[in-house]
Amino acid sequence: MKIIKRSGAEAKFDIVKIISAIHKANDTVDDSKQLSDEEIDDIAEIVKRNCARMSRAAGVEEIQDLVENELMRYDAFEVARNYITYRYKRAMVRRSNSTDEQILALLECNNEEVKQENSNKNPIVNSVQRDYMAGEVSKDITKRFLLPEDIVKAHEDGLIHFHDADYFAQHMHNCCLVNLEDMLQNGTVISETMIDTPHSFSTACNIATQAIAQIASSQYGGQSISLSHLAPFVQVSRERFKTEVAEEMQKTGVQATEEQIAETAELRVREEINRGVQMIQYQVITLMTTNGQAPFVTVYMYLDEVPEGRTRDDLAMIITEMLKQRIRGVKNEKGVFITPAFPKLIYVLDEDNVREGTKYWEITKLAAKCTAKRMVPDYISAKVMRELKRDFTAEKTGTGTVYPCMGCRSFLTPDRTDKIGNVAKALNYTPDKGKYYGRFNQGVVTLNLVDVACSSGKDMDRFWEIFDERLELCRRALMVRHNRLKGTKSDVAPILWQYGALARLEKGEKIDKLLYGGYSTISLGYAGLNECTRYMTGASHTEQTGTEFALRVMQHMNDACARWKAETDIDFSLYGTPLESTTYKFAKCLQKRFGVIPGVTDKNYITNSYHVHVTEEIDAFSKLKFESQFQKLSPGGAISYVEVPDMQDNIEAVLSVMQYIYENIMYAELNTKSDFCQVCGFDGEISIVEDSDGKLVWECPNCHNRDQAKMNVARRTCGYIGTQYWNQGRTQEIRERVLHL
Repeated sequence: MKIIKRSGAEAKFDIVKIISAIHKANDTVDDSKQLSDEEIDDIAEIVKRNCARMSRAAGVEEIQDLVENELMRYDAFEVARNYITYRYKRAMVRRSNSTDEQILALLECNNEEVKQENSNKNPIVNSVQRDYMAGEVSKDITKRFLLPEDIVKAHEDGLIHFHDADYFAQHMHNCCLVNLEDMLQNGTVISETMIDTPHSFSTACNIATQAIAQIASSQYGGQSISLSHLAPFVQVSRERFKTEVAEEMQKTGVQATEEQIAETAELRVREEINRGVQMIQYQVITLMTTNGQAPFVTVYMYLDEVPEGRTRDDLAMIITEMLKQRIRGVKNEKGVFITPAFPKLIYVLDEDNVREGTKYWEITKLAAKCTAKRMVPDYISAKVMRELKRDFTAEKTGTGTVYPCMGCRSFLTPDRTDKIGNVAKALNYTPDKGKYYGRFNQGVVTLNLVDVACSSGKDMDRFWEIFDERLELCRRALMVRHNRLKGTKSDVAPILWQYGALARLEKGEKIDKLLYGGYSTISLGYAGLNECTRYMTGASHTEQTGTEFALRVMQHMNDACARWKAETDIDFSLYGTPLESTTYKFAKCLQKRFGVIPGVTDKNYITNSYHVHVTEEIDAFSKLKFESQFQKLSPGGAISYVEVPDMQDNIEAVLSVMQYIYENIMYAELNTKSDFCQVCGFDGEISIVEDSDGKLVWECPNCHNRDQAKMNVARRTCGYIGTQYWNQGRTQEIRERVLHL
């Protein structure tokens, strides 16, 4: 059995240390009030059994809480008082320098909590360690100086989660839609070097990847770029190739017609598209940002984002090449093609590509093959999105608009910036068109709905009272985030604020006006709707009684966001939190506060946002239809998924799911598996097993390799594809998923 020390390092459970600690407290009281040796041994054994029942590694603080509880149960009040006093004094000493142990454990690769914090970061690598070290310092400063004490306590107790505290000390925002069109068409500056408008498609791709790395180093969330912004440069290359071919023909004395010249030039265009797309794929994967990982970048593929004709046809060629190369995959260190985590791909389904016989049906079939093999792209339904996202242009056009999410799932609010004009000073601003590229999210604070429910003791009136108290806590925490960004000067991230990625402000100009009027959003996250509903109603939120309650909960949070928006002119929006590592933290806090409640707190994870519980039997189509009603009420971001087996030999079924997505839900994905063992070459599903201490570990079923550094595991966990560095809570959640198809 293992424990997690305060430093984050993992260690073996040692009952002798518990016995010794109780003896020290016992020796400080009168003989008449002391416990016997047998009683102390019994207490230690009870604590040991309670730790074993947790089915995870208990933390030192949890073990000490268990000791205190048992001392009180034995009526050893003075012993307990002295034990608590000693514990408090040690805590005060640690608080005076609260980061040393964590950082030292990190440098020695012993910090299990940090090692399992981010599934796409290898904690052994120096650049990752450097980022984590900075993060530990930032979190310490944030907790001690930058956040109110009650918000810190609520965060540590798992009532809320104040996201990305490891970056909060800096004036950084969360995620964005990159205005790549402005940067490419009007020039930009990268690392103090002027970049002019590119004269070829491949150069445009190169500039885009360099910009991606710089942007990722200047924020902490995901970013999205659109292939439509690269499409015009295909024609630039085409015209250049025509000129080159004609000159070559003339020099060699070959008589060629304009058609022959055009055909030869077109062959070169296709070769250039191949090179450009390959550059995007390989550079995004191999570039390392300052936080020690590949950029969290999403590539958006929407054919109708450009006018019909030559440009759309060129965009179709780019998308086709992007899908073909992703199907192929990238080579790992053994030279075997595997599924890369990045870039994430999104493909938009619309009337011209969603059915057999439509113009771009063959591209959609290619997307289906890519999903079956590499887990991307994800799918946006243009039909449903137009119903849900209606901006200021809807009165004239009669319909909503279609645009990408920022990163994996965070959606901007429909544009209302016509009231404030071109505050970002973008050079491609169009007053009568909704603006989305160049906008961003200020940050996220997530509410633990399960804790709200458990704190109410099933008293419905008390539930809504506590709910409002916690919402107010979240509002104050979000305003701390907002106020941290206020006063930020454009100089802190020139590529973002001065050179077109988000704005073209002057040097020294503050970004404040971009925080209001709908230009940016700020997100109220939520987690555990399923467990919250189970506790309060005794039913899953997929059952009628549970559904009605769950929809009320969702509407209540939306009403709060609307109220805050009206009061502040800041676009608060409800966001379906992905809960990568926080799912484990929330689960541990719930068990500590409320014990093990069947169906509610009996797992080492809680359910992401509004999702159907991963263990619940439901078919793919019913799940998507059911979750669509909750996705409507999660306008700040959400993605639904269906868990499927290997579908490479059943592309028709994949296409059927995609068509169902188009008709019923705005944004969804199919989850499958893509693994490889570097020791024996096994390319089937790598399993999750328990080791001798009860810890969940990944194991090759062929050669029983358990070395995470010698395997490639790819799973969807929170919109993005993650790899094998998950914590115990998320690993349990992955193991317990049932198939929906």
